[in-house]
Amino acid sequence: SASMAARALRTLQCSSSFAAWRAARRGRAASSWTSPPSAWYGMPTASAYTSAPPSPSHTAPPPTSSLNIPYVIESTAKGERGYDIFSRLLLERIVCVNGGIDDTTAALVVAQLLYLEAQSQEAPIHLYINSPGGVVTAGLAIYDTMQHVQPPVATMCMGQACSMASLLLAGGAPGMRRALPNSRVMVHQPHGGVQGQASDIALHTRELLALKERLYSLFGVHTGRSADEIEKAMDRDNFMSAEEAVAFGLVDEVAPRKPLATAVPGGGSATA
Repeated sequence: SASMAARALRTLQCSSSFAAWRAARRGRAASSWTSPPSAWYGMPTASAYTSAPPSPSHTAPPPTSSLNIPYVIESTAKGERGYDIFSRLLLERIVCVNGGIDDTTAALVVAQLLYLEAQSQEAPIHLYINSPGGVVTAGLAIYDTMQHVQPPVATMCMGQACSMASLLLAGGAPGMRRALPNSRVMVHQPHGGVQGQASDIALHTRELLALKERLYSLFGVHTGRSADEIEKAMDRDNFMSAEEAVAFGLVDEVAPRKPLATAVPGGGSATA
């Protein structure tokens, strides 16, 4: 009948669409999408999929959900697995601190550090920092966790590590603190403001001064400089190049350029 023919045609169209989607998905294995489905991260971005996407193995939001997060699909012996780029880096024990440091950033970074410690207490964790600083207490939460976990935490400054972020950079494991050649580091004393009753303002002032002394002592521990040197260097905004940060003791070295792999006769590769 006509109704049966119409149902058969719709079934054929659905089967063809599903087969086309599967073929397209196989062809995109081990590639990346620049726009994950908006529902996964709750952000208004256009989806790169034209039909149902493959089920991701990690659906936790990345550190900065306002970005257009790349999504990576890998083919393994057990099938296809999907990761947002930050989850994929987490598998390589890489944690990123991007943007301002607040309680949300601290919660995400601390959770990743604790997770990586549970995975291995010996393999180093690599903390990549590009931050203008932020809330001191949130930064200290990250700093204390870096010192608390068993694996050594290697720090790398890319772009900038200013204010509270400079302490995170300096707080990496000795010999494992680096800065990229064109990165910038800035240190200064903490600042803030408060309003209210005079007694409360006095209490907050004492707390701010105590926090200042605490931060100065931590910088002294990691740079090897005296209290007077730290106070003089941090009295105002003090910007440093990567080389100046090495001289001050905030990092151990400027990250060298990775060797390039070159092809050699007879197959294989060599580094230069």
